[in-house]
Amino acid sequence: MDLNQFFRENNKVAVAFSGGVDSSYLLYAAVKAGAQVTAYYVNAAFQPQFELDDAIRLAAEVGAEMKVLEADVLSCEDVVKNPSNRCYYCKQQVFGNIWKEARADGYSVLLDGTNASDDVADRPGMKALKELTVKSPLRECGLTKAMVRELSKEAGLFTWDKPSYACLATRIPAGTRITREALEITEKAEGFMAAKGYSDFRIRMTTDGSAKIQLKEAQLSKLMAEREDILKELKKYYKAVTLDLEVR
Repeated sequence: MDLNQFFRENNKVAVAFSGGVDSSYLLYAAVKAGAQVTAYYVNAAFQPQFELDDAIRLAAEVGAEMKVLEADVLSCEDVVKNPSNRCYYCKQQVFGNIWKEARADGYSVLLDGTNASDDVADRPGMKALKELTVKSPLRECGLTKAMVRELSKEAGLFTWDKPSYACLATRIPAGTRITREALEITEKAEGFMAAKGYSDFRIRMTTDGSAKIQLKEAQLSKLMAEREDILKELKKYYKAVTLDLEVR
């Protein structure tokens, strides 16, 4: 099966939309195939502002209707306790909200951007998607991350080379309670680094409140050259700043 065939069989769909590489191409493909589609973006404490900005831009560029929903993920105790399967509880809440809105809008099929490269066995959130009967057409059609990027580039989507991005909650160690303050610190710190030209990196919070920077090897020399500026800024938020030498 290819995506055109998928959308011939499912020509009225709701898309759980993050503004990332995969869901962006999925939304584009649905529009191109002539499907009736609405994109649903869930604005929660775990998503930084740039993700919403990218989602709005992409939906406008492909000509898709987009709705922004609010989700108070920090009101869910199973989420804020931050167990190893936190993603399961978060997906239950987020996709449950999308399903409620999508059904009210007349949709009976909900899609997400899981691709054929994703290891579903190692992702607790996938269990929630299965329970909620969310379809993953990129995966069903055998499209890997690399293939989605290439197809996105051919389609002229600005997201084609966007770095993969995991939500802000992934920067907090499992078992450490998630707070709004910790999420805001992470967003500010990573926003500072992004503004200085770093990409595809993470700033993880350790259990003692320190920062651990993870980035690509090619950016190490830049980091060392800007070490003093980075320390000055990040130590506004963290007790100490360390570099993970197991470069990504």
